[in-house]
Order: sequence, then C-alpha cells, then structure tokens
Amino acid sequence: MEKNIVVVGSMNQDIIMKIARMPDLGESMMVDECILAAGGKGCNQAVQASKLGANVSMVGAVGKDAMGDFLLSEAEKYHVNISNVRKTNVATGMGDAHVLPDGSLFCTVVKGANFELKTEDVDQAEVLLRKANIVILQNEIPEEVDYYVIDKAREWGYKIIYNAAPAREMKRQYIAKCDIVVVNEVEAGFYCGITIDDVEKAKTEALKLCREMGNDWIFTLGAAGSVVTSGEKAIFIPSYKVKAVESLGAGDSYIGALSYALLSGMSLFEGCRFATSCSALTVMSYGAQPAMPTLEEVEEFRTYPSIRDS
Repeated sequence: MEKNIVVVGSMNQDIIMKIARMPDLGESMMVDECILAAGGKGCNQAVQASKLGANVSMVGAVGKDAMGDFLLSEAEKYHVNISNVRKTNVATGMGDAHVLPDGSLFCTVVKGANFELKTEDVDQAEVLLRKANIVILQNEIPEEVDYYVIDKAREWGYKIIYNAAPAREMKRQYIAKCDIVVVNEVEAGFYCGITIDDVEKAKTEALKLCREMGNDWIFTLGAAGSVVTSGEKAIFIPSYKVKAVESLGAGDSYIGALSYALLSGMSLFEGCRFATSCSALTVMSYGAQPAMPTLEEVEEFRTYPSIRDS
C-alpha cells in the first residue's frame, strides 16, 4: 500500500528582499534585489517531501487572486496534490523576508486566506486524511483547526508531526497528543520559558518537554544543528558547513525531509540526520521551494564532502 503524507497548513506568496543591512528606525532603503517565490510553512514542507519522492497532499486555503493561482501552480509543478486547497474571498497569505549577506533572515507574515481554513475543510478531506500515514501541522493556520486535526488522529489513524511555529499559546494537552514536535531555538524558548542559547541547555529543556508530554521533541538550532529527544535519549546533530545564501525554508525542508525519512523506514535519529542534509542544501540557494533538494541531490551531497565543504 502506498504511504501518504498530508500537510494541513499555510500557503504564502513570498517576497524576498536582499539587503546589505536592516534599515534604522525611520530610514528608507533601496533593496538590492527582490525575488518572488512560492512559500508558506505548510506548502514548503509539502513540496520538500514531494521532491524527495513521497506521495503528498495539501489541505489549505488561498485567495481568488493571481498569487493564489501562482501558489497552486507551483505546488502542482512539484507533484503536490492540491485538490483539497480551497479558494476564498480573502487575499492569499504573504511572507515578507529581508535577507542579509550572511544569509540571516528577518521575516513577517500576512495571515490572509490561511486563517480562512476551517474544521469543515478538514472534514471535506476525511477520505484523504484516513489514508494518511503522517499529517504535518504548523501555526500559520487557526489554532482550532490544529486542535481538530490532532483530535482526529486517533480516530483516523495517522501520526502527527507538529511544527509549533510561529510560537503561540497552545493547550499543552494538545501538544502532548502529537507524536513529534519541532521548533527552532526562538520558539523553544517561548514554550520552555527560558532563552535557549547553547546545545546543553537545548538538550536539558527538550528532555523536560519530552518527559512532561510523552512525545518526541526536536529543537533546530540554525547553523549549529539540532537537538533530538526521544524517551530518555537526547542527541545533538551538527549542521554541515556550507556557504549559506539564505535560510528561508530551511526549517521547512527539515520537517518535510523528516516525514519522508520516517515513511522510508528510518529511525527518528536517522531521519533527523537525513533532514539535516536537506536543510543544508536548501540554504545554499535562494527561494524556499526551488532550493529544496531532490533525493538524488541529497544522496550526492552526503556521498561527496567536497560539495558541502567548497
């Protein structure tokens, strides 16, 4: 039987601005270059899993506008099933990213049509979700939709990878129902109530959450790597040293790749090592979805160190 991934989440038009520095308060700056690309945490994660070879479907919402048409076209180009993406009268969501020369990123997101997603849309996708092995969620959609998908997991038989990002207040009992929770260091600090600024602190705090909620937690730490916890075990997986040009989509690449890896039979820790390779490749090019690697590119990257060390 074919294994399936369903992403219930966001679809955004990304506007990527390459700048030498962030402007001062009240200052107007000229942008060196502007790139338009398909994005949104949900759709990015779906595209990465699909580019690796997984069978992936998207449940989401876009506007009845040119941006929505573009996002749907791009998702289809990467072989993501968009039959359960609804068009609404609210404009398509947008992401505005400012990228500095070292690849670091400052980003704001317009909710748009993403927050028109309803529990009824989940019901409309019941047949699809009942066939899913893994469902991926994020916080760029209404929290009641996240809760509803989590509640349906036991009834409909799928596992949940929950990207609790952007950080927001969520009921702990619902987070505990998710199989795997993935956050970056800023979001981890929000849920832990302290600043996560080194690997050992990340291990300690991730294990606390793991024990409290009885599920697996992953803290991604940007260029440093990631901390992965399961049961009483916490390991640090370092990132590859690469020439990063932009970090947009790196975390989404990690999550999409992890979902593919788990369906391929890898363990959680093996899957996270594989996902680290994918995110490293993603930061080497501009635009989230175009930069995300195929399986062949990942295998070459992991086989030939000169690719990543150059």
